[in-house]
Amino acid sequence: MAERTAPRPGWALLFMLFLLAGLWFLEILDQLSGNQLDQLGIHAREVDGMPEIFSAPFLHAGWDHLISNSLPFLVLGFLVLLSGLARWLISSLIIIVVSGMTAWFLTPANTIILGASGLIFGWLTYLLARGIWSRRPAQVAVAVVVLLVYGGLIWGVLPSAAGISWQAHLGGAVGGVLAAWLLHRRASRQIVMAGPVRRY
Repeated sequence: MAERTAPRPGWALLFMLFLLAGLWFLEILDQLSGNQLDQLGIHAREVDGMPEIFSAPFLHAGWDHLISNSLPFLVLGFLVLLSGLARWLISSLIIIVVSGMTAWFLTPANTIILGASGLIFGWLTYLLARGIWSRRPAQVAVAVVVLLVYGGLIWGVLPSAAGISWQAHLGGAVGGVLAAWLLHRRASRQIVMAGPVRRY
């Protein structure tokens, strides 16, 4: 996709703020309903709970959970969106599916998984892997900054404290790398094939 189709930063920021406001609105509804919306999270190992893969990333288990996810959701989603709405949508969908399926399969039964952290981990690894495959200076620079600021999150793909879905984190991270490979490997191949220009 041509870079000229990328949204302007102001529009991208407004879009992400709108989505973030939606997450907060859903949590308000969840609190008012006595946490009934939590039932729309992923029900691990239950076949009829698989459709919730698409609703779980937008729900949270309380205000602390939502607050901890809000800033990285806004920042990383904004950085991905700067490459274009289509790439943002495709990469986000891949991440949500891979993260959700991984959490559904690896999490013990009778567990409900919800939260945007799987998507956040996917955006993080997408930005890092994109810089490797695209080899565009600006995207490499973004990858370096993201690594410096949020690189510590990567450890979240390992089992840690109870109640934290490392499974969703791991799936999101894998989904982000997969999305970057699918969306940017062609650009990388074109650069390699073109090679340096030599005059004889």
